[in-house]
Amino acid sequence: MIKIVTDATAGLPQAMIREHDIRIVPLYVHFGRQAFREGIDITNEQFYARLRATAALPTTSQPSAGEFHEVFKELTDAGHEVVALTISSKLSGTWTSAMAALDMLPGAPISVVDSLCTSLALYLLVESALQQIAAGATREQVAAHLEQLKGQLHILFVVDTLEYLAKGGRIGNAKAFMGTLIKIKPLLILENGLIEPCEQIRSKTKAVARMLELVEQKLAGQGAQAHVAIAHGMALDEALAFRKQVVARLGCAEPPISEVGAVLGTHTGPGVVAIAAYV
Repeated sequence: MIKIVTDATAGLPQAMIREHDIRIVPLYVHFGRQAFREGIDITNEQFYARLRATAALPTTSQPSAGEFHEVFKELTDAGHEVVALTISSKLSGTWTSAMAALDMLPGAPISVVDSLCTSLALYLLVESALQQIAAGATREQVAAHLEQLKGQLHILFVVDTLEYLAKGGRIGNAKAFMGTLIKIKPLLILENGLIEPCEQIRSKTKAVARMLELVEQKLAGQGAQAHVAIAHGMALDEALAFRKQVVARLGCAEPPISEVGAVLGTHTGPGVVAIAAYV
């Protein structure tokens, strides 16, 4: 049987994890000398409350190769094959750790895929992988499908401020927006594994509306057939309102809504609203 391994940034719902026996390898968020495993040692609510209360930005770190090795070995020793999907290698060292674990198990039936994305887009890739497995695809076929699919994802998000991305060093070319952000809500895109600037808009409402307009353009009239997901960081009301707009505008099925957890929230801050879609 093929098992899926992914990291905590995917934000998968517990029901999906339990139903498909998905293994989650946590990343870490550090407040000073205290280290917390995302989703295990600290909840999203606890994290954002602490983020707002602290003057110093927390830091994040990837899982070790040993943590991936433990999961890979347990599954393969039980006779399973493994498809592992990680956060973009350009945003985290998680993929490198997974590859190092793979090297510790030469010949093991494991495929590791660098998603070049994270959060809700990683959620969509996991969902598609599960569908492929259910349809009888081999591990190699699932991995090849994911390699192709990841290039078809459209990922956009609006943050309240670039402050967190800048302090965390994950801002990429979006640093071009810095210095012009008074009363500006930056619209960003995750492309080829990196955060890139898209547009500067003067209100959150207009930025979210423009984000949907751009997604509709990228889907080129196929919105009704699109696979879509939404994510937010302590902005559930905005995400719910956005979902209604997405369904009305695209004509797609109601997309799932996930939370941006501690590791990504360190870099995006509270208030982020994001969408990922592909046909």
